[in-house]
Amino acid sequence: MIEKRDFYINGAWVAPAAARDYQVIDPATEDPCAVISLGARADTEAAVAAAKAALPAWRATAPETRLAYVEKILAIYEERFEEMAQAISLEMGAPIDLARKEQAFSGTWHISNFIKAAKDFEWVHPLGDGTPGAMIAYEPIGVVGLITPWNWPMNQVTLKVIPALIAGCTMVLKPSEEAPLSSMLFAEFIDQAGVPAGVFNLVNGDGVGVGSQLSSHPDIAMISFTGSTRAGKAISVAAAETLKRVCLELGGKGANLIFADCDEKAVKRGVRHMFENTGQSCNAPSRMLVERSYYEKALEIAAQTAAETRVANPREEGRHIGPVINKAQFEKIQGLIESGIKEGARLIAGGLGRPEGLNKGYYVRPTIFADCTPEMTIVREEIFGPVLSIMPFDNEEEAVALANDTPYGLTNYVQSMDGARRNRLARSLNAGMVQMNGKSRGAGAPFGGIGASGLAREGGRWGIEEFCCVKSIGGWAE
Repeated sequence: MIEKRDFYINGAWVAPAAARDYQVIDPATEDPCAVISLGARADTEAAVAAAKAALPAWRATAPETRLAYVEKILAIYEERFEEMAQAISLEMGAPIDLARKEQAFSGTWHISNFIKAAKDFEWVHPLGDGTPGAMIAYEPIGVVGLITPWNWPMNQVTLKVIPALIAGCTMVLKPSEEAPLSSMLFAEFIDQAGVPAGVFNLVNGDGVGVGSQLSSHPDIAMISFTGSTRAGKAISVAAAETLKRVCLELGGKGANLIFADCDEKAVKRGVRHMFENTGQSCNAPSRMLVERSYYEKALEIAAQTAAETRVANPREEGRHIGPVINKAQFEKIQGLIESGIKEGARLIAGGLGRPEGLNKGYYVRPTIFADCTPEMTIVREEIFGPVLSIMPFDNEEEAVALANDTPYGLTNYVQSMDGARRNRLARSLNAGMVQMNGKSRGAGAPFGGIGASGLAREGGRWGIEEFCCVKSIGGWAE
């Protein structure tokens, strides 16, 4: 049992103003693995005050000095990498190999890409040719509140904390109370790097407490939030009174368009991607749309891939998926699987209940439904578990219509060997991101969506710009 109650405020670990114990549950065992405190308003006020006091000096610090601190953070993170992987595996149930190769690695990946972007970032530059003395300057927006989720903890923490530091902002981080251990470890990295007191502050808490207090606080200039669309709407309402900038990275219901001319690994790749992180990713390709002439073959491959997908304890090494985060999520997923059965989808893999041999822990059977239709609940709602819906289409136009028939717009996927078709689809799919044939969007590419998926653009130079105000200047001395 890990017991660590302090918050990181003004450069020191301090006891909370009013201790409200919260047990962090290991989703693999359903037993408590840590005890933290949930912050009270006094803790939020102390953290915001520290950030506000530190802002003038930090924003005046030279960009290269701020970048040097970030480079120290990266070096410390790399030295303590295994600690981070173990913390993530424990708190949210990521299999240890996934925790190392992707979960913890996403943090070092983003920090490295931000360092590269910052070195090329022009903080003050001419407006353009023919406008002598007209300049554009990027200034830090001020004190920012950062609210991060449990499903990819270091992915989201580094996508917010690091660009805020680079931009010259000071901040208060509220990580998810479901998975706070990795963020508290990250605060140790910040402290070890010698980041000046008050620049970074961490207060644990829940959404209705610390989250709401940050969202409505008059001294917070911006809220950057990753989580559910429902919570994002509530934050937007709370932030409106003080005219904050609100940066939201929300849910998704990604479509994966499989054409008959796809490569032979396309379906298997799509199923594995869906089941990765036990389906707990906002950009998961949870709707597989298959060209009718390839449909039966795709179903065969998909069912076989599901059958090959092991479910096991996250502390066990090897390729497998772990549990979902908590009891509430487990029960929600079971309810959605049941709705798929009742609404007439054809179950070709998985189903209700835990996998065989796993009687404790929030483990879900890797599940696939075929013959789905657009109005089904499993097609409309974000499930956030290892549940894939498959439906056929007859032509490209129908595929686009089905893919775009959702309020979400985070990531869509295309599998085809026809380059011209891929290029058309990349432009016609309503999403902030499109990935094709298993290819990466590239180091430093922005992450974010449209519609119910929010409007954030996190990562690389776009991520730095999120934390900046653009200042237009005339009469600059040459």
